[in-house]
Amino acid sequence: MSLSKREFMQVLAAASVAGMNLAAHEDADAARAEDALYDLPPLGTGPGFVSLLHMTDCHAQLKPIRFREPSVNLGVGGMRGQMPHLVGEHLLKAAGVRPGTPLAHAYTYLDFERASRRYGRVGGFAHLATLVKRMKASRPGALLLDGGDTWQGSATALWTDGQDMVDACKALTVDVMTGHWEFTLGMKRVTEIVEKDFAGGTGSGAAAHRVDFVAQNVKTNDFGDPVFKAFTMKTINGVQVAIVGQAFPYTPIANPRYMVADWAFGIQDENMQKTVDEARAQGAQLVVVISHNGMDVDLKMASRVRGIDAIFGGHTHDGVPVAVPVKNAGGTTLVTNAGSNGKFLGVMDFEVKGGKLSNHRYRLLPVFANLLKPDAEMDALISKIRAPYESKLAETLAVTDGLLYRRGNFNGSWDQLICDALMDVRGADIAFSPGFRWGTSLLPGEAITRELMMDQLATTYSYATVTEMSGETIKTVLEDVADNLFNPDPYYQQGGDMVRVGGLAYTCDPAAKLGSR
Repeated sequence: MSLSKREFMQVLAAASVAGMNLAAHEDADAARAEDALYDLPPLGTGPGFVSLLHMTDCHAQLKPIRFREPSVNLGVGGMRGQMPHLVGEHLLKAAGVRPGTPLAHAYTYLDFERASRRYGRVGGFAHLATLVKRMKASRPGALLLDGGDTWQGSATALWTDGQDMVDACKALTVDVMTGHWEFTLGMKRVTEIVEKDFAGGTGSGAAAHRVDFVAQNVKTNDFGDPVFKAFTMKTINGVQVAIVGQAFPYTPIANPRYMVADWAFGIQDENMQKTVDEARAQGAQLVVVISHNGMDVDLKMASRVRGIDAIFGGHTHDGVPVAVPVKNAGGTTLVTNAGSNGKFLGVMDFEVKGGKLSNHRYRLLPVFANLLKPDAEMDALISKIRAPYESKLAETLAVTDGLLYRRGNFNGSWDQLICDALMDVRGADIAFSPGFRWGTSLLPGEAITRELMMDQLATTYSYATVTEMSGETIKTVLEDVADNLFNPDPYYQQGGDMVRVGGLAYTCDPAAKLGSR
């Protein structure tokens, strides 16, 4: 622990703004900074109280990393100026977080370089495991939900076909998950993991841990049969809780179709309503959805489907510090999104009275590696996983003289480096690279290792190709991607950011119509 007295007081102030109980820590020193930030008593315990923990889009980041939040996250139509499209000072004001604090650093891009050097790296499964154990210990019966994009995004995940993350998630005690990039491992591999690794029951410890993989919107192409369970029912402190899965609806469009050739996806509001109604008919007093729709899509779904108490969202990597209430014909649905890269843990406490939700409290906790001692068992597992690859991962390729980051609607410095490299190596005039929102950040002066490069490139199917394209074709590509991002109807948005370009400049009007942006 390396916090100064002043820094520790800032941690206290930040936690106070977030509504955390700090009375017991007023006279503490830096050694108790962990308690100050993560002392989060439950809303209540005993009959009627339910707690759900939520992580999403970790993209296989087992070790602590740096991650810069976006400075631009445009909302169009009715979402302009609304969550999750608030960044920087606007987000802090809406969430009631004081600038210049650790929470302000976690939630925004503001003064990222200085703040990241000051507060250190975030995430890491050993540190996340410490926080999960702490939250579960104080909340009997609490479950950990994983929103997907977990088995992809790092070198070791690529080289082990996702097995490193499967083993780590079982050790983390993930209870229920859904998916997106998981499907790019192919139908056979996903089925193998769900039916064998996640079945649990054999061995001891993590090996015996069971994980439910749920997705109400994935069916077979031939007969429309469900591929996975639509929901799982859990009893927590006397409350019947249904957890419904919503996998990424556009998987066969956003990723290669051949990887899921026999499966059909989609948003499927009508089937979601049937699933919720079925869960209620089976006695569910609390119904939640673990979703990989993207937050704008979740907000629209919440307005159309009745009977959902909360949606724990992912895909768009939005670290939203509040639960957004959405009115619908059946009442109100709470919508959350828990960021990415293992940087946050969402903690939702519910109180159920008379068979329905009566009260709730939500916190989005940043996982500061400097403030959370690594869990010894998870740390040992990660070391074992990485051991065969350690020398390759640590290979230094270059040293960056500027800040490298990925997130942003139009371009990031990492993306520019990738495009420049493509043009240089392949001799192209123009380069395109996908607008992925995953990928870690580096500060000026830090080494670009093979591992950190792979954080930006580790997909199961990408190739670097060279082709001739006309100006008309290039504009068509840009228009098509822009519509995926800026269509005013969230149900036509597929997430991600604008395609990255090198050797090309363009202007864009996100509010214009299809084909005219």
